Amino acid sequence: MRGSRWVVGASAVAMLGWGTVLPYQYAYASGTRGWGGAVAAVAASLFSVAALVAGPVGGRLADRFSPVLVAVVTKLAAALAAGSLVLADTPTTFVVGMAAFGFALAAGGPAQSVLLLERSASTDRRTTFAWLAAGQALGMGVGAFAAGYLVDLARPDGLDVAFLAAGLGFLVSAGMLATLPRGPVHQPGSPAVDRGRGQATEAMRLVLRQPALRWTAVLTIALALAFYAQFDTGLPAYALTILDVPARTVGLAAAVNCFVLILLQLAVVRWTANRPAAPLLMAVGAIWLACWVGLGAVASFPALAPVVLVSTFGVFALGETMYGPVLNPLVASLAPEGHVGSTLGLFTGLQTGVSALGPLVAGVVLSGGHGREFVGLHVLISAVAIAAAWRLQRHLAGRKVVDPTTDELTDESLQTVVPGAGSV
Repeated sequence: MRGSRWVVGASAVAMLGWGTVLPYQYAYASGTRGWGGAVAAVAASLFSVAALVAGPVGGRLADRFSPVLVAVVTKLAAALAAGSLVLADTPTTFVVGMAAFGFALAAGGPAQSVLLLERSASTDRRTTFAWLAAGQALGMGVGAFAAGYLVDLARPDGLDVAFLAAGLGFLVSAGMLATLPRGPVHQPGSPAVDRGRGQATEAMRLVLRQPALRWTAVLTIALALAFYAQFDTGLPAYALTILDVPARTVGLAAAVNCFVLILLQLAVVRWTANRPAAPLLMAVGAIWLACWVGLGAVASFPALAPVVLVSTFGVFALGETMYGPVLNPLVASLAPEGHVGSTLGLFTGLQTGVSALGPLVAGVVLSGGHGREFVGLHVLISAVAIAAAWRLQRHLAGRKVVDPTTDELTDESLQTVVPGAGSV
């Protein structure tokens, strides 16, 4: 377990720096620099587009090479990209810097997941990924809270301290991961993670042939669009332009989101330990749907907007406590043999890549003052996530694919999820 905790610590350090940038990048590009909402939206979108490309690439590299090496190299690249944003004095250089950062950040995700899988027993995997989510939230929360007192959006160089902090965080994270043992460390009772030599295209083909993974992909996309696609751009923009709350309140809301996740994470994991994955992900969609309804309603009560915004970000975190610890072990358990890294990379790409739509939607809809339509769209997306999770549960229950406690494939289930078996 020591190795997995070291990976979690390295991830937390990386997020500490990035948390200083995340809540403020949209306001910085659109307002402080005067580049406008379009440039801010394009920068955030290209960040996600680059992540979409990088996820499968990073997954394939994690399958073919040492995941430690892949993780270290990508963290170093992320440090360089984040630090370079200090020199971004034009819209073009800022957009390119954000795209480079998105690529480096997503490329290391699959390798990090493989490291956690290799260094944890199968029965501990939900807990391990819960610690990862909590560690990342801690870093993000501390960074966002501190940035509220360090960042000055009234000055063109007011975000430089945040860019440098992000670069330093990823640099230290790379150094921590470099100290991990070079070979896989399997805990007693934990099967080896077969990373194989799979191609990204082959992994995609195998995923599309498995109904359970197809529904998981639909669910992943819907949940990513329902919250993560708007966390760093759309939600702050909605708060600033529609709810008219101060920028510092947005930073406080992001910090509250992270701290609530930390406080509840392990308790929620214990409560959900013996429950199947799909109903938990259905609950995530329901929680996020309720949050969007609340954000839409408070637009009619401006005096309550700051309190409701901060509170809603805390409720969003309740859904997050189930999302990360449940989704990644579920995907790993359903991955085709020899393609764990590639499958995780594919789903990492889906989670981050579809987020490219978030800033574009926010930029187009919110710039026209259509706050109600913005909220209504995300209520609909959350409803799609609930429906997809329900359909996934019906499929898994009928075929007995996943053990609800460990998210591991059983001998019986292996006979029912081989590529091409069954159809929706």
